Amino acid sequence: MKILHISSARDFGGGERHLVDLCRELVKRGHEVFVALRPTCTWKDRLDLVAEQNFLTVSIRNSFGMFSAKKIGSFVNKHQIDIVHAHLARDYLAASVADRMASRSKLVLTRHVVFPMKPFHKLALRNVDAAIAVSSVVQTELKNIFPPSKIKLIHNGLNFTIANDRQKLGNEFRQFHRIPVDVPLIGTVGELKPLKGQRDLVIAASEIVKKFPDARFVVAGLDHTIDKRFRRELKRLVSVFGLEHQFLWLDWLEDLTPLLSALDVYVAPSHSESFGLATLEAMSNGVPVVSTATDGAKEMIDDHDLLVPIEDPIAISKMVDELLSSSENAREIAERLRSSARSRYSLDTMVDRTESLYNELIASRS
Repeated sequence: MKILHISSARDFGGGERHLVDLCRELVKRGHEVFVALRPTCTWKDRLDLVAEQNFLTVSIRNSFGMFSAKKIGSFVNKHQIDIVHAHLARDYLAASVADRMASRSKLVLTRHVVFPMKPFHKLALRNVDAAIAVSSVVQTELKNIFPPSKIKLIHNGLNFTIANDRQKLGNEFRQFHRIPVDVPLIGTVGELKPLKGQRDLVIAASEIVKKFPDARFVVAGLDHTIDKRFRRELKRLVSVFGLEHQFLWLDWLEDLTPLLSALDVYVAPSHSESFGLATLEAMSNGVPVVSTATDGAKEMIDDHDLLVPIEDPIAISKMVDELLSSSENAREIAERLRSSARSRYSLDTMVDRTESLYNELIASRS
């Protein structure tokens, strides 16, 4: 099977990680994978299993990239692509036009976010053969655009690994970053932007230290804006609370295992989340999680008592305090979350279902 994945994302995030993992596993299963990326893409090297000649460089600057669509269409016909799979909203129309130019391909899109699509998509994307939703709430939104028969719910998945010595990894992380092994450590991972809620975590931290004055906090993630304004704002807020020496700021981490092994509590303070791969990874690594009640968190975390209201730093601080105050309760919660994550959201399951969908579409072609 020949599959072309399209993504115009410049920077690497959760959706791009999903694409990379999917491509890697499809190659391992013997499929020929092609990828269309923008010229300024910063994460092409993560697709090292894809043959160099199978890359297409194309600039999709907005939803109406017709020149790009023609270029993609020619590429699809040249290589006799079976499946065209688009991953970002601004790529959908270009992929749709390219698919109309092709003689044999089937068009798939994945919707990674919960935000509603535009009304004109209902007409413009009529040739979409399947629309993948990464969560139930995304599935509901897609019903406004596509007939139910075209919508497929396929959750994101992770390749779960078990750390040989979690305590050793955690201690090494703390030692490297000069964090004492006996102080509470709370952390979060995600792109630095208001929607991800890091400001709420900083405010919550100012409350947490009242009960746990030695507590430390880790914020891992990049601010992709040109002026890095939000990152500076967060650091100013930390300074206002006098917590500069208790916050550690890290950029994107290729491997989250050492950080997660060092944490006592993982906080997911997002204001909106369709799924949340970093939260899932924290769960799978046995870290107790405090999350805001986003649609994605409600689906991933069965125990809704662990969810707090969105944009409520005080509620976050109270839940963190409860977990830090009872290590036995925290361990029980962590084990429940780990078991749930590993049984429901494996990478193999995600790839199996995606591959099965591709096969169904190709079979229908004949």
